[in-house]
Amino acid sequence: MSDPFVLRPATAADAPQILRLVRALAEYEHLVDQVTATAEQFARALAAPAPRAHAALAWVGAAPVGMALWYYTFSTFVGGPDLFLEDLFVEPAHRGTGIGLGLFRHLARTARAEGCRRMEWRVLNWNQPSIDFYHRLGARPMQDWTVMQLRGDALAALAA
Repeated sequence: MSDPFVLRPATAADAPQILRLVRALAEYEHLVDQVTATAEQFARALAAPAPRAHAALAWVGAAPVGMALWYYTFSTFVGGPDLFLEDLFVEPAHRGTGIGLGLFRHLARTARAEGCRRMEWRVLNWNQPSIDFYHRLGARPMQDWTVMQLRGDALAALAA
């Protein structure tokens, strides 16, 4: 039996669809007011000679209904790359059809092909359905680490 969806790498031409899915994710996460990205920014990031971002889309028929967007980081302790999953989203009507698992398998294969020793991502503490899904994949939360972020006025002040 074949999958009810098709996965393919995203291109710059897919940027409007990526932005649509990012906005849907932000709506789900109650963070839509924080989305300032544009389709042009996604297109530039995906098409750069050294891409700042990579993405895969899950298509059902003529429409993408899921996506994963990632980039590579570098582990100084290991001396090699890691895959950092920035966002993964499947439209609610298509959850439970294997798309999320298919996207994660694609990411795992990509990570291995690129010599990555691990994949990392963040999940909101209240998002129990996603946390449960990640646990079923074998993922475990990191212990003893706190995510830090410098932005806005604090970033500008430090740079000044």
